[in-house]
Amino acid sequence: MLIGYEAVAALVLVLRRRLPVTAFVTVVGAVVVSVTGGAGEGVKLSPLVFLPLAVLLYNLGSHCAHWSRTVLAMLCGGALILVGLGVNRTTVTAGDFRGGVDVLAVLAPMPLAWALGFAARTRRALLAAAEQRVADATRAQRLRAERAAQQERVRIAREMHDVVAHSLTLLVVHAEALRARGGELPAWARTQADGLAAAGRQTGGELRDLLRMLRDPADAAPLRPTPGLGDLGALLDSHRAAGGTVDVRVGTELASLPSPVQLAGYRIVQESLTNARRHAPGSPVRLTVDGIAGHLRFEVANGRGAGGGTTGAGAGLGLVSMRERVDALGGELTAGPTDDGGFRVVATMPLEAAGV
Repeated sequence: MLIGYEAVAALVLVLRRRLPVTAFVTVVGAVVVSVTGGAGEGVKLSPLVFLPLAVLLYNLGSHCAHWSRTVLAMLCGGALILVGLGVNRTTVTAGDFRGGVDVLAVLAPMPLAWALGFAARTRRALLAAAEQRVADATRAQRLRAERAAQQERVRIAREMHDVVAHSLTLLVVHAEALRARGGELPAWARTQADGLAAAGRQTGGELRDLLRMLRDPADAAPLRPTPGLGDLGALLDSHRAAGGTVDVRVGTELASLPSPVQLAGYRIVQESLTNARRHAPGSPVRLTVDGIAGHLRFEVANGRGAGGGTTGAGAGLGLVSMRERVDALGGELTAGPTDDGGFRVVATMPLEAAGV
């Protein structure tokens, strides 16, 4: 009988967390049967047989969150104990009766096990509530930061629209007006007007995409194709039309490169050519594009301009923007003056990190 009780207790202890009420009532019944049967045979069992009952009482307090089920389990357990005491009284002679006082002496500390389990469950609930409050506070703080960032993006977009977009539109209108009167202009002026109008239209389209992205980041898909290395020819032509000279050396296939690398490379060349026209007008520019060991390397170098040296070149936000683009792709950018008074920008970007 004791072996059967131990087998039942071992099985029930495995299932105690999934079925706390059933496990408790089952072990109470097994204890009653074992104690009653042992008393009927004149065998007094060790108080250790009540140890699984203590474990299941702790489990009941720790994992049963419904008071109604807990009360029902207690009532069922108490009823089984009373039935066992009654059976024990009727089946054992008075001189050999071992019941009420002995059983109650063992069962008296049992509620303490349930109280410890209930305290453990309460502590877990308090910790979970505290973690939830922290998570809610963190979420609310993040939402406030996102709202503040969105408001700032909208403000920037509004200022850019009111100032930059209007001025750019006016610039394009004047360029188109010059083109319309191209017959009255010399050849070099017609070329400049065409380049100015084309650059204004391209910049206007990119600016509209940027304003849309600032106002609603979820609607960030550009209306115009993003420029890439396939557009380098047009970019170099516009630089030449503005009076600059470019020596181009491309040692790798550009069409198959990932879009992020193409966009970053295009912007680096665009900014470098702009800086060369601004700080070293008339100076020759050398553009070299090479693929080296899984990396794409851009080098844009210009000489000393007719109007003076390159002091202060790259000191504005253009160089910062180039560095941020390269850093975002896990690459490296170096820029600085050369020994002959020119300026050189070298950008190296890994192709693997960009999705190749």
